[in-house]
Amino acid sequence: MLDSEVTKPTLLLVDDEPVNLRVLKQLLAADYQLIFAKNGEEALKLAPARRPNLILLDVMMPGITGFEVCRQLKGLPETKHIPIIFVTALNDDHDEAEGFDAGAVDYIIKPISPAVVKARVKTHLSLVQADELLESRLQVVQRLGRAAEYKDNETGMHVMRMSHYSKVLAIAYGLTDKQAEILLHAAPMHDIGKIGIADSIMLKPGKLTEEEFALMKHHPEIGAEIIGDCGDSLLLNVAKSVSLTHHEKWDGSGYPRGLSGEDIPIEGRICAIADVFDALTSKRPYKEAWSIEKTVDFLKEQKGKHFEPKLVDLLIENLPQILEIKATFKDEE
Repeated sequence: MLDSEVTKPTLLLVDDEPVNLRVLKQLLAADYQLIFAKNGEEALKLAPARRPNLILLDVMMPGITGFEVCRQLKGLPETKHIPIIFVTALNDDHDEAEGFDAGAVDYIIKPISPAVVKARVKTHLSLVQADELLESRLQVVQRLGRAAEYKDNETGMHVMRMSHYSKVLAIAYGLTDKQAEILLHAAPMHDIGKIGIADSIMLKPGKLTEEEFALMKHHPEIGAEIIGDCGDSLLLNVAKSVSLTHHEKWDGSGYPRGLSGEDIPIEGRICAIADVFDALTSKRPYKEAWSIEKTVDFLKEQKGKHFEPKLVDLLIENLPQILEIKATFKDEE
């Protein structure tokens, strides 16, 4: 499975001139697996079937043009994420603009420079690999988040709701879109530490004893240990911070470290109110769902105590959007 030939990236080369395909073959065959198409129709058949990592596409071909091939491939779910580089003799600014408008990531003018072609291919494949790595990390985080559900009376929809609430609050607070997106994907890990808590405590239908609650309060630190050393991964570092700090309180009465105010990372402060809002407004085996009005009254009462006052105000201001999310991710009956 991990044979070097299997793991070589695959390129689809599309050109109606055999001599152009031979030049590209000589240039790229040593480093990549190559597939060839001599017109747009063949390319539209091969690309969805073979799923190449990148496509080098001529523009002026008999029948369907490269621009139209690109547009059609970008409209297919199987091929819309494959980067396409136009390799063409058309060197007018209008032609180049049309190429990018069609969805291409790059535009190389013929006659080609071998060094330019090799560099552009390598660059765009590196970007694809970076996207795939991020997607893999997201999937790992999401699956670990789901693992915690098996140790809890909460549901997968709770994780979805509080994560989306967190994104709304992050944007309202002034975080960038990228920061808010990272928090959306990190928030599902907030209770991953519950994996390390005994079932007799996690699944107990009634109120916990003082001794049991003392053990439960270790789950943020267990979660941080599970996530471990995150290196330079922003996603995992935020997930670790969320796990460790989402039970801290603004007035310093939370756990596990008794942090207060802005000593609590913003991601922990946001997830704390998102988590509590959803827990209160959701039905559990041990409780009925609170009304929105009762929950909002509780949040107001906890301003400056459990929650940062600004976040309470922002949640109330964005309540229509929060309730849309709640309706979208309903618990199964």
